[in-house]
Amino acid sequence: MYGMVNRAIEEMVISGHGEAVWERIKERAGVDVEVFVSNEGYDDSLTYGLVGAASAELGVPAEKILEAFGVHWVVQTAQKGYGDLMASGGDTFREFVLNLPNFHARLSMIFPHLRPPEFACSEVEEHSLRLHYRSQRAGLAPFVRGLIVGLGQLFNTAVEVTQATDKSSGADHDEFIVRW
Repeated sequence: MYGMVNRAIEEMVISGHGEAVWERIKERAGVDVEVFVSNEGYDDSLTYGLVGAASAELGVPAEKILEAFGVHWVVQTAQKGYGDLMASGGDTFREFVLNLPNFHARLSMIFPHLRPPEFACSEVEEHSLRLHYRSQRAGLAPFVRGLIVGLGQLFNTAVEVTQATDKSSGADHDEFIVRW
């Protein structure tokens, strides 16, 4: 994953728990990187290790860490670093979610080594849809749930996200029912 992901995890932990806790998490994860370079690639195992260490250090399930990180990513990281790109995704929650399938195509132009997930929407209604999520990376469905909740916050829209199918339980991809 790109360094911006690890930097965002660092920012989330420090803002909520302080620098000392972040240093303990890095030590627990065996990470000796002082500064994550945003556009540099890091092995996925480093990111997963940080999430696991944060879970252990904070006594919070990894799924909850990932969900909180999804919210943080949208509300803090993406807004600060990629505000123009975020603004181009749509003017409403519904528009933005419907445009998710194209969002990572635009990001791939900025980050050539990006291995983006794929999103697709089906069963689109006025106030709900089914969001399909496919990724080469395992275990990130809680992060996606957090992204959707964060988008709801960004657009001042009450959102309900229910996971309908779970890749970790044998489905070929994750699906979410999203209502607003």
